[in-house]
Order: sequence, then structure tokens, then C-alpha cells
Amino acid sequence: MVKDKVLETTEILVDEIIKGIQEKKGQKITCLDLGSINSTVCDYFVVCHGTSNTHVSAIAESIEEQVSKHTGVKPRRREGFSNAEWILLDYLDVVVHVFQQEVRDYFNLEELWADAPVKTIAED
Repeated sequence: MVKDKVLETTEILVDEIIKGIQEKKGQKITCLDLGSINSTVCDYFVVCHGTSNTHVSAIAESIEEQVSKHTGVKPRRREGFSNAEWILLDYLDVVVHVFQQEVRDYFNLEELWADAPVKTIAED
């Protein structure tokens, strides 16, 4: 029962993160379910990209506002705001990666974690 509640809370967190990304027109939103892979540091990666450092910063700020407003949760760690090429928001069970497209293409996290089931979120 407790595990079901934690899973439900994590899924709500993922949904709010995605809404925050969509609010600022983040591109190619994908959600990698890492929970089925042994030895992972979190249950989900949510990955998207923006078109510039300003866009990437706006997406990350929108995620933080959306999640805080609807769940009261703040990221445990946030990195990358100074150059906004790759911003990481760590919500423990969910880690969000907001990239500039060139940086996303270079690191290719979806391929790195190819064993994880991937859900692509339709763009509005």
C-alpha cells in the first residue's frame, strides 16, 4: 500500500513537470522509466530541450513554479542555470534534464538509457 502511494505521488510529480515544460513550449518531451532498471539513482528522467539559453531557463523556472504550486515540492538540487545549456532539476525520484538541442543531441541520454521504457509526450 505504501509503495502504491509513493508511485502515485511520483506520477503526479512527473505530470506536473510535464505541464511546466509544456507551459513554455519545451520541445521533444520524453519520460524514461528507470524504475525497472536495477541500480538507477531515480525512478524517472524527464528530458526536453529549448531553442536558446533564455528558453531553457524559462522552461526550468516554469517546471519549478508548476511543481511547487501544485505539489509543494522543491528540487533538492538545481544545476546549470549560469549558462543554461543543460539545466538539471533533481526531485529525488524524478530528475529533469532541460537541454539546448545541440547539447541534448551530443549527450543523447535516451540512447544511454536505452534499456528504459520511453514515453514520448505529444507536443501541443
